Formats: sequence, structure tokens, C-alpha cells
Amino acid sequence: MVFRPALFLAALAAAGSASCSPHPSPSASSAPAVSLAPAAPFAYYTCEVRHRWPHDPAAFTQGLLFLDDHTLLESTGMNGKSSLRRVDLATGRVLQQVDLPFRHFGEGVALLRGKVYQLTWKDHLGFIYDAATFEKQGEFSYQGEGWGLTTDGSSLILSDGTDRLRFLDPTTFTVQRSLHATHQGKPVDRLNELEFVDGQILANIWGADLIARIDPATGQSTGVIDCTALFPLATRATPEQVLNGIAWDPSTKRLLLTGKWWPEVFEVSLKPRP
Repeated sequence: MVFRPALFLAALAAAGSASCSPHPSPSASSAPAVSLAPAAPFAYYTCEVRHRWPHDPAAFTQGLLFLDDHTLLESTGMNGKSSLRRVDLATGRVLQQVDLPFRHFGEGVALLRGKVYQLTWKDHLGFIYDAATFEKQGEFSYQGEGWGLTTDGSSLILSDGTDRLRFLDPTTFTVQRSLHATHQGKPVDRLNELEFVDGQILANIWGADLIARIDPATGQSTGVIDCTALFPLATRATPEQVLNGIAWDPSTKRLLLTGKWWPEVFEVSLKPRP
């Protein structure tokens, strides 16, 4: 499939000079909670940095989520460096880690009913861990590549680098249904790391520093978040340092963003443009 980030970029240009401010404003600490309730027909978001947290610059982030107010769960990639980690948010320190065998390239991760599910890239294989102990409890298989993973509370939702999202039964791992992400009737592909937020799917678009908001019922993109200014391209050491990592705490409405080999995690608030 053909990557079409230009569709989103054109939409942002039409809405104005939307961007993510890399510096918090004086009122950032009192900014309203993040809300991604459906908006018709399409919502354009800017983001304001509320806080910066240290992040391991050697972590090739493939999946990110909140375990509690102070702790993150992170999946990292690259052969020989792939892992599942429990990370202290305040310091970026790795508190617990399970390394994958060299042959496996770690990908997305999801937490459901006390179990952690972790994908691999091209091996058609996922791992299941106990969330408290990181003890491996089993494996599962799927067709195609594994990129991002999240859950709506009942199903696992898997991306594979195309415009397709598959909903898997978390016990049998059979495909319950699938949908294709679209924007203005055209496919939105290279969907990567996923997070389920306020009834919507947030999906990193690989290589674009944009996050698509996707209706889980129809696949239609209902919004886009422009994150191009969080970690400017000119300051990156390699093109592989792309945005890829979304963590959401529904109890506090905190949204965290980071990327592959990024030195920081950004807590942001989203601002819809008229």
C-alpha cells in the first residue's frame, strides 16, 4: 500500500499552522484534561507539553502504556535489544526487564486482565506474561507482521503496518473482525503503535510524526494530532528516531508520547482547533 501522510498534512495546513509546542506555557499545569470524544466531521489537534520525563535513549520504543500513576510498561525492539520493561516514570529507570531472544524483534504491547501481551515483528509470534511478575505464561500466533497492539477492554487490537486493524479474541487469538482505516475515503496505512483512548483508537503513523484518531466501529479517521515539533527532525541523530509511543491513564486523563531512541517522554494536553 502507498503511504499517504500528505492527506493529514494537507488537512493540517488547511486548518492553520497547527503544531506541538515543545515548551509548556505558564498555564500548562492547569490545562484541562485530555478529551478525545468524537467530533464531526474531523478534528485537528495541537498539543501542549505539560511535563517532560527522562527516557532511555537506547530504548527503541515499540509499545508504551501506564501500569499505574508512577510506572510505565514499555516494549522495545531491535534484534538482541528487544525487551519488556517496567519503567519508573519520574526517573526513566528500568525497574524490571525481560529480554527477548536475539531472533525476536519486539513490537507492540497491551495489558488486559492481569496479562501482558507482546508482539514480535516478523515471527508471527506473541508472548504472554503475568503483569505483576513478568513470568512468561504462554505464546500466541497471528498472520502477517506485528506492529502495534492495544485493547478496548475485551479484544486485542493489532496493527500490521498497513491500513488494517484486527480485533483478536484474547483467549483463542482468532480474528473477531477487522477494519480498514480511511481518511476522506482513502486508506491510511503504516499504522504503528496503538492506544485506546476515550472510545477511539490512537495510531502512530510510522515515519510521519502524526497520530491518527480512528473510529473503532467504522475505521474512519476522526482526527489527527500533529507532533512534528516535539522532537524536531533537525535535532535527531538518525531517521529511525520516529514518534512511536502512546500511553494513556484513563483515571487521570494523562497522555504521554515518546519515540524510538527518544531521550524524553512528553506529557501533553490536546487542543482542538476550530
